[in-house]
Amino acid sequence: MELCHKWGIPHSAFRGHGDGTWSDLDRRKALAYADYLKTVCPSCGTRADEWDEHAGGDEDAYRATTHRCIGCQLLADKQKTVPDGDEGHGVKVLLIPTSVHAALQLQHTHHN
Repeated sequence: MELCHKWGIPHSAFRGHGDGTWSDLDRRKALAYADYLKTVCPSCGTRADEWDEHAGGDEDAYRATTHRCIGCQLLADKQKTVPDGDEGHGVKVLLIPTSVHAALQLQHTHHN
């Protein structure tokens, strides 16, 4: 249902059935998934029921852990070099493949 929601397609079409129109069942599934999403914390991705023992959950349902993303680390490091104030307004930091960066550098060298 996550992909159907993201792509805006009926579940039956995702499964390769039907003619691509939204059936009553497709609409009910989509509405149920939308209701489910309202129960998911946007910050941590869990639901209150998963923690609530009275609702069948467990206070130890999850464990916090750490993970280092090298891409995020590179972005954070580069973001520190963006100037403060007007000079840095609108400056975006993004990751591009090394091969694309090299091609852009080469292009920049040939045009200057």
